[in-house]
Amino acid sequence: MATDPSMRAVRFHEYGPPSVLVVDEIDRPEPKAGEVLIRVHAAGVNPIDWKLRAGYLKDFMPVTLPYIPGLDVAGTVESVGEGVSDFAVGDRVFGRGTGTYAEFAVAPVTTIARIPDGVTFEHAAPLHVGGETAWVALFDTAHLETGQRLLVQGGAGGVGAIAVQLGHWKGAYVIATASAANVEFVRSLGADEVVDYTSVNVEDAVHDVDVVIDTVGGAVTAQSWNALKPGGILVVVAGMPDTDAATARGVRTSGVMHPAETRPVLEELGKLVASGDLKPQIGPEFPLGEAAQAHALSETGHGRGRILLKVAD
Repeated sequence: MATDPSMRAVRFHEYGPPSVLVVDEIDRPEPKAGEVLIRVHAAGVNPIDWKLRAGYLKDFMPVTLPYIPGLDVAGTVESVGEGVSDFAVGDRVFGRGTGTYAEFAVAPVTTIARIPDGVTFEHAAPLHVGGETAWVALFDTAHLETGQRLLVQGGAGGVGAIAVQLGHWKGAYVIATASAANVEFVRSLGADEVVDYTSVNVEDAVHDVDVVIDTVGGAVTAQSWNALKPGGILVVVAGMPDTDAATARGVRTSGVMHPAETRPVLEELGKLVASGDLKPQIGPEFPLGEAAQAHALSETGHGRGRILLKVAD
């Protein structure tokens, strides 16, 4: 256990571009009742992190400055709060924490799970935002069934790459969109068809699907309606569902409602990774001090898999 009460953490003191991210020396947090303190080994870099930093969400998701970004975490339990009996010091865990761009972060016991034997910190780190989002979208929201047709918009991204694999594991017929450079990559994840959106109009190429998972948003959402069969469902990951538009087209739509307790989903995802049925796709890895570069890359919206901050070995 660490004896130094301080830690290094990435923070922004004002909203702005990636350059506002700085590494500060601050006090380590203490776990409250029902929480654990995690020594962070890897933290996922997600779009919500840089949207918070840029101030895009400040009107409905205000944060107290200075602020430590980060939700995805994988590491070892350093200490436990009052009443915690299901985790112990030294346990390897993953899931959702608070302020995970740091050497230590706290997490409720309801949003973490043990990392199965044989699974690395790096492969466990992206499973909360990417994995849990994909699972809830596919199974809790869309109720995807074996034999149904699934379209994943953005099949190479952090959520999309996992959604493609989960759809394949479930036994659905999986169609995914990707750029030309990522077509073969997405096909290797288990997609039955991959549509290169840079050369093909998706609206013309894909029809009669039961479920669309839109991980992109914007114009892509508007282009997803025509792919659905009557009664099908469009699950919007990046944006707000337009129920009026859905009703007018005779289909359904929904956002992703994350459960308060995510451990059961994380445990299922962990088992799939351990068995080889799910392979989290890891993008570039950056040290803590290069969080700004990680954010700049994430903001491009291109690339494969989840960008990580590598905090400790």
